This record gives sequence, structure tokens and C-alpha cells, in this order.
Amino acid sequence: MAKTEVILTQNIVGLGAESDQVRVAAGYARNYLLPQRLAIPVTQANKRQLEVLKQKRAEREAHEFNHMTELSKALSKLICVIKVKTGEDGKLFGSVTSGTIADELKHQFDIGLDKKKIHLEHAIRQLGEYEVELNLHAEVKGTLKVRIESTTPIAAPVEAPMEEKPKTEKRGKRAEAGAPDEGKPKPEKKAKGEKKAKAE
Repeated sequence: MAKTEVILTQNIVGLGAESDQVRVAAGYARNYLLPQRLAIPVTQANKRQLEVLKQKRAEREAHEFNHMTELSKALSKLICVIKVKTGEDGKLFGSVTSGTIADELKHQFDIGLDKKKIHLEHAIRQLGEYEVELNLHAEVKGTLKVRIESTTPIAAPVEAPMEEKPKTEKRGKRAEAGAPDEGKPKPEKKAKGEKKAKAE
């Protein structure tokens, strides 16, 4: 397959940034990059445009860096609450992924963040609070607090009757414990016998 060199005029994910000189398939350059003005052919005249493109790239990268730095500070102060359905034992139905967190950020705070920037080693499968790592930029990291709450909390009244049972058991034990004491009036009988002896 024939290859050709072009100079990118815009940032293209997976290919390069503006001012980068890259080798691509000739058909890809001819049918897509050049007509869309995403690239220009490598010629002496076009090489003169490199300084303009490099300046444009520097400005874009500086803007992205500043934007992501501010975003990192803002996100560190937020708590993203995600409500999920759980079973009676408190276990989640399914799991919370980086996509779920990105959706909730958009819904709750109107913050658009690519899910690829949210770093989760494993999907979250339990209720609780987590600190999620964010890779916002090559030079900007951040964290976001995520709280997973249940929409079906465990009902507390179920435990109330169970608390009453030990009380009735304790009462029964006291009654049982009292039985031997009731059967100890022998010293009193002896005392009565002594009184009868004295009376005689």
C-alpha cells in the first residue's frame, strides 16, 4: 500500500497534533485528510506554515492545560452521589463503571468528562464512598469523591421484634432462677420445730 507524508493542521486522536509530519496511506490522505483540510501535503511552501501551526498547537495545549487544572480543582470539592438498586443484603445489582460516573457528572453538575479520563481499576460493586483517580491531562491528575447509595435501603422495623425476644427469655430465666430460692424454706421449718420444742 502506497504511503505519503502530510503535515497535520489539526489535532487528530490516534494520529498526531497540528504541525506533526506523519506518514499515512495515500488513499487516506487523498480521500479524507486533504479534502477535509485536516492536513496539507509536505512541500517547501507548506513547510513555511509549520511555525504558524506550532504556535496554534502551543496555544491549544496551554488552554487545555489551564482548563483541566481548573476542572481538577473543582472536581476535588465535589461528591458525586450515585443511587443504585440493591438486594436485601445490600449488594448492588450490576456495578458502577467509569461510564456511569461520567453520566452522573453530566447529569448532576453539567460537567462533560470523557469516561476514558476516569480511572477505575475495577468496577465498583459495593455501597460506600470512594476516591476515584482522574487522568485529565498528560500533566494534570485529580481525584473525585464518589458515594454509592442504595435506592432500596434495608428496612429497620424488621429488627424490632428480635430485640424484644431476649427480654422475655431473660424474664423466663429469672423465674427459673427464682424457683430454687422458693424451695429453700428449710431453715424456717427448723425454726418452727425449735419453737415447738421450747413450747413443750
